[in-house]
Amino acid sequence: MYIHRDVEDQLKNFLKDDKIVILLGARQVGKTTMLEPFIQNAKGLLLNCDITVDKNRLMAASTLAPDEAMKFLGSPSLIVIDEAQNLPDIGRIVKGWYDAHVATKIVLLGSSSLDLLDLTAEPLTGRNEKQYLTPLLFSEILKSQAWYSLHITQNMLKEQFNSQIQTLLLQQMVFGSYPATVTSGDKEKYLLNLTSDYLLKDVLQGGLVKSPEPVKRLLEALAHQSGGEVVIDELQKMLRISRQTIESYLDLLERSYVIFRVRAFSTNQRKEIAKTSKIFFWDTGIRNALLKEFSISPSRSDIGLLFENWVIAEIAKQNLMSGNRNTLYFWRKIEGSEVDLIVKGTNTFKAYEFKWSKQNPTFGSKSFTNTYDIPVEIITKDTVIDLLI
Repeated sequence: MYIHRDVEDQLKNFLKDDKIVILLGARQVGKTTMLEPFIQNAKGLLLNCDITVDKNRLMAASTLAPDEAMKFLGSPSLIVIDEAQNLPDIGRIVKGWYDAHVATKIVLLGSSSLDLLDLTAEPLTGRNEKQYLTPLLFSEILKSQAWYSLHITQNMLKEQFNSQIQTLLLQQMVFGSYPATVTSGDKEKYLLNLTSDYLLKDVLQGGLVKSPEPVKRLLEALAHQSGGEVVIDELQKMLRISRQTIESYLDLLERSYVIFRVRAFSTNQRKEIAKTSKIFFWDTGIRNALLKEFSISPSRSDIGLLFENWVIAEIAKQNLMSGNRNTLYFWRKIEGSEVDLIVKGTNTFKAYEFKWSKQNPTFGSKSFTNTYDIPVEIITKDTVIDLLI
């Protein structure tokens, strides 16, 4: 079963213009699957730089004049180069083709964001359109349900389909939203294979990590404290590896779309935490697989932390794929008052607290509102649909 992605319309528009398209996102989120119909309709060519034969074919084509290179590749109207970050000269190669005005539309796919952007940044300046693809959004999964209809209103969702919504919510929090997880009959097996086989592939391929074990131990530590403030000294003592190594691993995991950081918001460094960040998983299924904790009980001990990570990841995914320039922060006073999430746009400023069950505003919410005159919205399992749909 294929689930429609909201970014497909934007991708269609990108494919109509003459610029090179760069599609970025973690492995297994469906980049190639989303492009398959375009490749088939255009009688296009897909080459994967994880595959030696394909990589060598590209390198052979790069030694030819651009028009001859296209003939060598079969004169496709569309060429999609998957895992393009594994070909160091990819930026220079496709720049030459683009500048020669070849008729072939070029799309680069990458699962290691900064690596691919670094490789293409200078050669392709002004010549590319970038699009990000994350694990599925909750709204995309919701619309794929057999009981869902385009005629369902927001109120109907909350009133008539509340039990279905709550079941779906718990499933997504526990198993995450990688496409194969959503459609798989054995979600646990898929996630355990994903975390062992694919999750660290880009990290290890870079050559900066000699053994996967320290990275796995770091990931497990982060999974236990997801949504907590990162204290490098504590991680250093726990894992017995250097501070510099931990910071480099965190950077690599962020590049590979495993984790993302939310930094502290502050306008008063004497009273507010300013120089720290929290780490969240892009996909809570990955987090649970690392802990081997797949209980779908709403009373599991970490339900509050899990809900917070899940909602913040949903907001981060929407933000990334839509191209919004919103910045995500958390807020905490030195004396302890805290707000879970600040979403700051060019002309917008919103604050949220995430509570699995309905609760009254906390002291942190009141303190933030008193400081910034911004109300803090409390999001629970019963109201989260209003925020995400």
